[in-house]
Amino acid sequence: MSGSDLFSTVSETNQNIKTKPAGYYYQGVWRALDGTRVLQFNTSTAVSQCLKGKVLHLYGDSTIRQWFEYLTESLPGLKKFDLKTPKQNGPFLALDPENNILVTFRCHGPPIRFGTMPANQARYIASELDSVIGGKDTVVVIGVWSHFSTFPIEVYIQRLLSIRRAVVRLLTKAPGTVVIIRTANPKALTRDKVLREIFKGVNVQLVDAWEMTIAHHLPHSLHP
Repeated sequence: MSGSDLFSTVSETNQNIKTKPAGYYYQGVWRALDGTRVLQFNTSTAVSQCLKGKVLHLYGDSTIRQWFEYLTESLPGLKKFDLKTPKQNGPFLALDPENNILVTFRCHGPPIRFGTMPANQARYIASELDSVIGGKDTVVVIGVWSHFSTFPIEVYIQRLLSIRRAVVRLLTKAPGTVVIIRTANPKALTRDKVLREIFKGVNVQLVDAWEMTIAHHLPHSLHP
């Protein structure tokens, strides 16, 4: 399916759809309405035990970079290596030798709207995924949307289709790999719908950032 065909399909499909809430907050904890069990990791020790023995690859924009920053700031044993790379786009790497945890972050390839990126650091997520070994101890998180908001929707669709094909190749090669897709924040409704449609039927997990941000009492922002 071409980008324009998919956009037409998504637009027509969503003309009269009334969406239902995905969940709600109770005592500061997200409760999913679809029956998904949401585990809580309230201490740095609990988070480290969850990630123990894991390789965590983070790909995307600054809303995914936030995850890397949170982990390196919250986990005492997870030490960031100074790779002498730009603060905004990385790439970044952190390691916890005691718990055998490796965390990486890489910004998606152009378009990007902040600062500059050296040409030799411009990598596309699909290409990066093809180099991931994968397996039951590998977790991949992808979040791509913000930098595409000023471009035609077809550009975003083509990029997501490329990433989808790479995800399918990775899961075919290493079925035990956990792939997580972070949805858009409440500033790009059409792109959020497109992302969900493109990854429908693929064995990925969605972090519903759209609904979680909308439902929260704090003001909505690009970086909630």
